[in-house]
Amino acid sequence: MSKGDRTKIIRRGTPESAAMLANVKRAMAITAALNRLTINDADEIRALFSELTGKRVDESFLLIPPFYTAGGDEIRVGRRVFINQNCTFYDLGGLDIADDVMIGPNVSLITAGHPLEPSQRRTATIGKPIAIERNVWIAAGATIIGGVTVGENAVVAAGSVVTKDVPPNTLVGGVPARVIRPIGD
Repeated sequence: MSKGDRTKIIRRGTPESAAMLANVKRAMAITAALNRLTINDADEIRALFSELTGKRVDESFLLIPPFYTAGGDEIRVGRRVFINQNCTFYDLGGLDIADDVMIGPNVSLITAGHPLEPSQRRTATIGKPIAIERNVWIAAGATIIGGVTVGENAVVAAGSVVTKDVPPNTLVGGVPARVIRPIGD
């Protein structure tokens, strides 16, 4: 999946900012309902996640609540995607999750941030896309920030903070994450 240049900048006090806030409120209502469910409510979870994203998810999609997001409408998931409990997806910049991806508990996928300059920090929200390619495993407690692609078959080790693209067929880990070794069958 190519991220292209999909960076979004939403300035405070604009119509886009008001729309973003309305979308956050919509997402909070949907996730509140979703988070009252259990793993035994898979069909209801899929229905609510489909409402959240605005796209019907595949019957093979599995999510264990609780789940948190700041929008939801920029999340795209493939088939046979598994999302474990207590994950947070901030998807303003776009979040593409390909087929056969496994996401461990307490994973954060954060596409949104703010300008670094102190005087500008509260003036805008900046969204940069995250692409998770096919057959990736993101282990417990990992954080991936906007602007990153995790390549096909890669593994992100538990507790890692991913700030740069992850090559396909590699294990990455650490803070910041770095390539530990290639992986394969």
